[in-house]
Order: sequence, then C-alpha cells, then structure tokens
Amino acid sequence: MKTMEAAIWYNPDLTQIINGEEIMSPSPKTPHQRASRKLLRILEDYVETNNLGELFNAPFDVIFEEGVNSLQPDLFFVAKQNEHIIQDWIRGVPDLVVEIISKSNFRLDTVVKKKIYERYGVKEFWIVFPEKASIEIYSLVNEKYELSGTFSDDEQVRSPLLASLSFKVNAII
Repeated sequence: MKTMEAAIWYNPDLTQIINGEEIMSPSPKTPHQRASRKLLRILEDYVETNNLGELFNAPFDVIFEEGVNSLQPDLFFVAKQNEHIIQDWIRGVPDLVVEIISKSNFRLDTVVKKKIYERYGVKEFWIVFPEKASIEIYSLVNEKYELSGTFSDDEQVRSPLLASLSFKVNAII
C-alpha cells in the first residue's frame, strides 16, 4: 500500500514517455499557469471563430508512437483536416504545439521535445518564455525547424500557420 507522501508525490497525469523512457515532471508554477491560461483563451477564440479545428491543453497525451513517444504539450492545435487523430487521446501529429518554459523543464522542452516534434512533423512549434516575456515560433521547412520569429513585450505575435492571428506578448504574461 502506498504511503500518503508517495501518493501525493506521484501523479500519473504528469508522466510522459520520451524516447522510450518514462519521464515525470513537476507541476507548473504560477508564471507558467498564467501564460497557459491566457494563451489558451486567445488561441481558442481564434480557432473557434474561424472554425479551424480544436485546441487542447495539458495534461492530455499526444501519442506519436506507442511506447516510444507519448508527450503532453502545454497547448496544441489539431486542424479540421486532421481531426481523425482525435481519439481517446491524440494519436498522430498535431499541427501546432506550444511549450511554456519553466526553469525545471528548460532543456527537456527546448531541446529534447523540440527534436521529437520536428522528427514527427509538427508544422509549427512555439516556445513561450513567461519570465522573459518572449515567444519563439519555429516552422517546419524541409523536415527541419526554422525560426520564423521571436517576439517580446508589446510586439505583435504572428504565426505562419494561423495567418491572421495577432496578439501582443504582454497579453499572456
């Protein structure tokens, strides 16, 4: 039987399988949660208003390859033409993935998970740095990510994938 301490510490909802290894992450802190909540509202309004597909937020599994890579991006978008991947979990490749960076997950999100998203063909990948008030957007070009833009403070974020979307970075920090 698990002790109360072990039951509180272990939360299976925060477990991901990354390159075949089970990885458990601590729960996000306040700056991360604020950015996630505000960005979710902005993206959800845009996606729903334009009838583009569905937006999801963590914890929700994106299974790229069973038993090898099952990740939980902070936010992700699945376009209508790819809605067949929306099943019990997401089984396939979302069109857009957003990772919100904390000190505890910096390398995992900006290096390891970025390579996985690139390898499986996620069209657009955003890295949000709440503590720096900046967003980097990468687009998949010839199966490799290229930096499409870096936005900070009161600059307007522009997404190549979501063409008419525009908001200031300050709106989510």
